[in-house]
Amino acid sequence: MALPKQVVDVLVEHLRWQKQERASRGIEWRPDGRVFTTRSGEPLDAANVRRDFRAIVKKAGLDPEWTPRDLCHGFVSLLSDHGIPLERIALLAGHSSQATTEAVYRKQLRPAITQGAKAMDEIFAER
Repeated sequence: MALPKQVVDVLVEHLRWQKQERASRGIEWRPDGRVFTTRSGEPLDAANVRRDFRAIVKKAGLDPEWTPRDLCHGFVSLLSDHGIPLERIALLAGHSSQATTEAVYRKQLRPAITQGAKAMDEIFAER
């Protein structure tokens, strides 16, 4: 699968950091092909991801209500807004059904903003 160069650069830096982290802590690493793991190389569980995500959101000064799921919503919405076919979006998002993508995740940003702006224009034109 092809990845944008910026993503590849970040992943290469992440791998470099992992190697340094392991070496500095003298941790025995159990490589299993995962990119993101606990510090000892174990698979991440949902609690690990949520805790780390909350720390990143806080450090970035974002709304503390953000969750990892919001990233998926944004990803799907942006692809949809750029005309990517629904079947490709479902595949990229790892959904077994396009119905899930359509019903739960697909929220087209630009049409919603445009519709909202038109509604506001109509409301103010009536006054």
